[in-house]
Amino acid sequence: MPTHEEAIHTDVESLNKLSVASLMLSVVALVGLWFLGLSGLAIFAVGAGHVALNQIAHSGGKGRWLAIFALVIGYGIGVLALVSVATAIPAIIQSYVV
Repeated sequence: MPTHEEAIHTDVESLNKLSVASLMLSVVALVGLWFLGLSGLAIFAVGAGHVALNQIAHSGGKGRWLAIFALVIGYGIGVLALVSVATAIPAIIQSYVV
């Protein structure tokens, strides 16, 4: 017969630590986008978010929405970077054509 503490620990699903890490990385990348130039951390946030979603799907646990939110922020930073480069290319080409 399980004790009271064992019953409590078996009923609670744990929060996936990688989903928390991916959210923290994406927030640091978002803040670093304007202040520190740390937007490259978005790559790691996206990778950690995908791995966290895979872990949650296979083993259960909590933190699915944290990982999804981190993916949204990470991919948003990526899209912003692509748009920035795409708008800068014509100006760079025009400066060489003159």
